[in-house]
Amino acid sequence: MPDRDLMTRLLQAAKPLVPFDGWTETTLRAAAEEAGIAPALVAAICPRGAVDLALAYHAAGDAAMLARLAGTDLGALRFRDRVAFAVRARLEAVEDRELVRRGMTLFSLPPYVADGARALWQTADHIWTALGDTSEDVNWYTKRATLSGVYGATVLYWLGDDSAGQTRTWEFLDRRIEDVMQIEKFKARVRDNRLISGLMTGPLGFLGRIRAPQGARPIGMPGRWNGPN
Repeated sequence: MPDRDLMTRLLQAAKPLVPFDGWTETTLRAAAEEAGIAPALVAAICPRGAVDLALAYHAAGDAAMLARLAGTDLGALRFRDRVAFAVRARLEAVEDRELVRRGMTLFSLPPYVADGARALWQTADHIWTALGDTSEDVNWYTKRATLSGVYGATVLYWLGDDSAGQTRTWEFLDRRIEDVMQIEKFKARVRDNRLISGLMTGPLGFLGRIRAPQGARPIGMPGRWNGPN
């Protein structure tokens, strides 16, 4: 695992540079020099170069969001409002939108598209886990996939929002969360439908053998299949 203290120093030195040079090797080298970190150590904590630095920045934002959630009493909120609060907390953890914009540019490049998708998935996983999600079947995946889409769409909207206090972004987020709630209601109706229930135990029975990850979760979009090999 990368040395967190070194990575923190590297990130702090890189942040003022990213708006000008992006999450690039130029930024990485300059940040290392500014932080006084030897090239060999930089190679150890960022073996893939600048993309590892960008991913570390994203992970730091997730950590800040989780700290805020842990320090907030969400008990009085409806569940949909808890999800919205978590997404908003994640965006409000960003000190400069240009850092995210530059990250979007990096993760739109073919070699790094999968890295960007994993980062979105991990943010969604952190949110569901922090809010107490207990699903253990295919719903574990559908919840995270849906929230990844909501979060990704909200980030894109937020990057172009110049309204005071980003009020239009929060309104956009509320609409997306409402869409998610409608999907969840639809899924509940489907589960109660006898014909659909028959399909789930028949032709679509394989869905019942999909299980959420158990124990320590691997990096990425994990899963476990309980069916035959």
